[in-house]
Amino acid sequence: MQTRGVLGGSWTLSCEKAPAHYRIDRTRNENRGPTMKSRILLIFILTVAIGASALVTLPTRADAACRVRIGDLNWDSANFHDQVTAFILEHGYGCRVRLIYGGTLPIMTAHYEGKNDIIMELWYDNVKAQYDPAMKSGKVKQVGINTPDSIQGWFIPRFVQKANPGLKSVFDLPKYKHLFKDPEEPSKGRFVNCIPGWSCEVINTVKLRAYGLEEHFTNFRPGSGGALAAAIKGAYLKKKPVLAYYWAPTPLLGQLDLVQLEEPAWNEADWNVVVKHMDALKKGGMEALGNPKKATAYRTAELPKSVTTKFAAKHPEIVAFIEKYTLPSKEVSKMLAYLEKEASGDAKATAIHFLKTNKVWKKWVPADVAKKVEAALKSA
Repeated sequence: MQTRGVLGGSWTLSCEKAPAHYRIDRTRNENRGPTMKSRILLIFILTVAIGASALVTLPTRADAACRVRIGDLNWDSANFHDQVTAFILEHGYGCRVRLIYGGTLPIMTAHYEGKNDIIMELWYDNVKAQYDPAMKSGKVKQVGINTPDSIQGWFIPRFVQKANPGLKSVFDLPKYKHLFKDPEEPSKGRFVNCIPGWSCEVINTVKLRAYGLEEHFTNFRPGSGGALAAAIKGAYLKKKPVLAYYWAPTPLLGQLDLVQLEEPAWNEADWNVVVKHMDALKKGGMEALGNPKKATAYRTAELPKSVTTKFAAKHPEIVAFIEKYTLPSKEVSKMLAYLEKEASGDAKATAIHFLKTNKVWKKWVPADVAKKVEAALKSA
């Protein structure tokens, strides 16, 4: 059962609430102590109560053998995948599921420390510096690809590029900073970064310096993923220029006509330089950032899943399901559009809709597990 869901209440049977014909008549024997008949009745009642209690707690005992902690990262696509996974684990495998919500850095740190078992959407390039040592030491491992075609980068509205055809690359931005004027610092443009706590926020900060843009643009960090999306969508709908980081699959890139600015092509050597400076920035702040001279585009990402090795050894049948779990970016974006338009942001409702309307998930699990999930969906 999910800890975010409604847990089953406990059921007790007491002498005072026993059916009338099982109640002990205390009024006729209150001065004489319990009679043999009352003792027999009491034993009978306690036996019934214990038996009932044992029956009710059986599912809890089953749950105790299958406890799963999912690192629920704080963006929509991760929340969707986590809820789909949680529903299947809870109803198909009889697991007790706990969703642990948070940003990339705390959630991934907890994963390396064995405090959450599964990461369903791992943006590996963003956490490579920390993930690789944990993987090499045998703490975690990747288990198959979730979304095979995800992108991330810096975007502007297409109408901005059409009006300014010379703006194609990040290196063109100094000439056009006036288009993205920061209201709090009008001499500079505003770059809308990731939110604090996301690895991309640190990577983009490194890129701003590496591309020579710090003197031309402020580094604006929204307070949440929703605020980031709102900053882009709000400007777009008002036909105002906006320069921002974003990624896919997301409903936003499906709804708005945005253009990704060109950056130097991804290559491992230059990306490792970015990672080196990112790590320094995380540890020592802006003073420790140094002077990176090169950066590259984020590479088109195959988003893997990750599990702790201890969990994998204990639950190979669950890891087999996790490994088979995969959805293309187009399908994920479709579900995220449903999340936003139809489900009012409810990731669990979106997951249930997906499981009811798309049968691809049956390929991920054995037939007996699929039957249990389908039975649960009838009342979901």
